[in-house]
Amino acid sequence: MKIIFYIASVAALSGCASSDPALPTQANVDLNKYMGTWYEQARLPNRFQRDCVSDVRADYTLLPGNTIKVVNQCKQKDGSVKTAQAEGRLAANATAPDFSKLQVRFAPKWTSWLPMVWGDYWIMKIHGDYKYSLVGTPNRQFLWVLSREKQADERVVNELLAYAANHGFAVQDITRTSQ
Repeated sequence: MKIIFYIASVAALSGCASSDPALPTQANVDLNKYMGTWYEQARLPNRFQRDCVSDVRADYTLLPGNTIKVVNQCKQKDGSVKTAQAEGRLAANATAPDFSKLQVRFAPKWTSWLPMVWGDYWIMKIHGDYKYSLVGTPNRQFLWVLSREKQADERVVNELLAYAANHGFAVQDITRTSQ
């Protein structure tokens, strides 16, 4: 049975996307470099990932018109793999293209006109030439540390978490991901 969950940009579950401009984002994001596979190293707990115990990853593919195909997966306690597909786009409220401020929709395509089905996915920081990414939501309820390799450098992960803490995220509640 396919179970819907997602790693990225989930403000849609909390009612709507927000746009707090006080959350800094990475300048000059190159979407082509950002595409590919990312492995979750840490996250703030959330209800849609509560069954994920290990092997959490996201695969991003850039499509025409700067839309993004998103495929997320994780391993559950019983060993089964849970997957979800989504569509990503540039944040609707961006006045100029800002590739660090994205939105993701896991709801059916016919709902895409509803603002509340789009969740924020803001790239706060990229480290090591797209080897690590810190992603959060402007309401500071959701946070992920991602890496290109399954086994991340703990020093870099901690550095990104410290950066998030300095910007108002409750990193004391972080869940480390087993890869």
